[in-house]
Amino acid sequence: MTLVYEMTYKIKQFFIEVGELSHFAGRFFKEVLKPPYEFKELLRQCYQMGVRSLLLVAITGFIIGLVLTLQSRPTLLQFGAVSWMPNMVGISIVREIGPVITALICAGRIASGIGAELGSMRVTEQIDAMEVSGTNPFKYLVVTRIVATTLMLPLLVVFGDLIALYGSALVENLKGDVSFLLYFNTVFDALTFGDLIPATIKSFLFGFVIGLVGCFKGYFSNKGTAGVGIAANTAVVMASLLLFIVDFIAVFVTDIFYEL
Repeated sequence: MTLVYEMTYKIKQFFIEVGELSHFAGRFFKEVLKPPYEFKELLRQCYQMGVRSLLLVAITGFIIGLVLTLQSRPTLLQFGAVSWMPNMVGISIVREIGPVITALICAGRIASGIGAELGSMRVTEQIDAMEVSGTNPFKYLVVTRIVATTLMLPLLVVFGDLIALYGSALVENLKGDVSFLLYFNTVFDALTFGDLIPATIKSFLFGFVIGLVGCFKGYFSNKGTAGVGIAANTAVVMASLLLFIVDFIAVFVTDIFYEL
């Protein structure tokens, strides 16, 4: 009976949290179009989440390109299909690997940062003070951060994809004596708008999910210092899980579109 009760309680809490997150997202869409617009804070958040993530995304993308090429090259050599390496790596990175890995990296850095920042503001009653003073804390703290992540993540994905392709081209240049110009020409010839458009749309959705979950967990953080750590931790876990769910839905819809 105790196990059944715990399972029932967890399922109930899951649906309650889904409902609260949906209500939080609805409030965001309601507030984002209403003036005043916090452009200064939005630019600051874009810098914090975009520019300061470039190095991490670059290192991750470069290693992905190296590893993917090094792992795939021996198999393609066995079948005499090493000339297909730029096509395979380019399509794999642009369609799936680049957006997902970049989003997961940003979920670990950005979602946890937002959760900890807003959680500490909730614990120290700074958000309550903003409400008392007549300022709209949701507009200033939440809307700007969600918009910033939604705008910055696609740019980070493009940057990460290019670095990953450069890493792959470097391996092919050293091991296969393929010039960088030939490699990138082959990659861009293999890519179509059907590869780029779904990946770009998916990147915007990933950015929205990361910002939404981070703000949701931090904004409603429990009182006490322990609540800040819990908010940061659960923001990363929940954002990562939702990223995979959104990715599955996007791939499923894209596959249906291709079949029509």
